[in-house]
Amino acid sequence: MKIHRVTTNNHRKAFELDTTGGQLVFPYAALRVRPTPTNRVVEAFPDPELGFEAFTYRLADGSEDTVHLDAVLEYNQDPELLTELLLHRLTLEARRAVDECPLSKRELIRRLGTSPSQFYRLLDPTNRRKSVGHMLALLHLAGREVEVSVRPQAGVDG
Repeated sequence: MKIHRVTTNNHRKAFELDTTGGQLVFPYAALRVRPTPTNRVVEAFPDPELGFEAFTYRLADGSEDTVHLDAVLEYNQDPELLTELLLHRLTLEARRAVDECPLSKRELIRRLGTSPSQFYRLLDPTNRRKSVGHMLALLHLAGREVEVSVRPQAGVDG
């Protein structure tokens, strides 16, 4: 996903981003270098040095900071990003579990009913094309118990 345009909305106290995936909002309150009424945002732009996957903003006093698109997506609770973060955490745990597992990798591959190349793709943290189900199956076979917890979000009234 790329950022096409960034606008400041001082009334909403937020940046508004036009991206290839749609419009997103990122509040000033989530920034490390925050604007104030006397030190306003004077410039904000998609950063070409970061492949238009981040934006940089500058305040009147000359201070500046950069916000990566992942932070914006996380703030907006983008379902794809949340799934990627979950898969990444499961993958790291699966790698540890496989290293500690008394079963050989060949036996894990056989029990999963998969190929060696697919098995190693499951263990690759950069591979985003895998399912949570496959990761749970691998973790189970490698001797890990996974618990799923569903609870109301903090600060959300039901």
